[in-house]
Amino acid sequence: MSPKQQRGAETAQRLLDAALAVHEEGGSEQFTVQAISAASGVSLGSLYHHFGSADGLAAALYARCMVALLEAVAAPLTTARTARAGVRGIAAAYLTFVAEQPAAARFIHASAVSGYLAAHAETVAAAKKPAIEPIFEWARPHVRAGRIVDLPEPLLEMLIIGPVAETARRYLAGVPGLDLAEAVRVLPERIWQAVRAPAEG
Repeated sequence: MSPKQQRGAETAQRLLDAALAVHEEGGSEQFTVQAISAASGVSLGSLYHHFGSADGLAAALYARCMVALLEAVAAPLTTARTARAGVRGIAAAYLTFVAEQPAAARFIHASAVSGYLAAHAETVAAAKKPAIEPIFEWARPHVRAGRIVDLPEPLLEMLIIGPVAETARRYLAGVPGLDLAEAVRVLPERIWQAVRAPAEG
């Protein structure tokens, strides 16, 4: 990377860091290019140069947060010796990410209803693919061996990730009575029971 390219990458990262901080402090209503430019110390012209538009910046931030989440979720699979351990690890890692990186988790879940994801779907999908593929690669042999239920991968993903994602959404929204530590303790085993093949104990 040339010095110019390195400076450009550093500027882009500074903008993304500032954007996440602005969103965490003021929510979607305060998430404006003016506020992000002021918080980052980067000019509006440079912001548009790097991301093309406000929506482009938001989509890039979503992709960065989502990749961080997926990498955290996949990490336990490198040491999981059984299908049960892997599924439980995925669920627990998701909830742990929410506890440890609430700003990133909040932006991910706030983005679910935002139009910029549809407008930049191809860019976001390209960023997510290398991060989510290791999860599917880990699951496929377990499915073939009859340890995990044989379902289309998008449905299997929903069964494993869906419950913890909804738990995270409600927790981040401040739903009363939702204890994240209790969710970490209870949900992983319940999710395993939902996806294990009938013959698997």
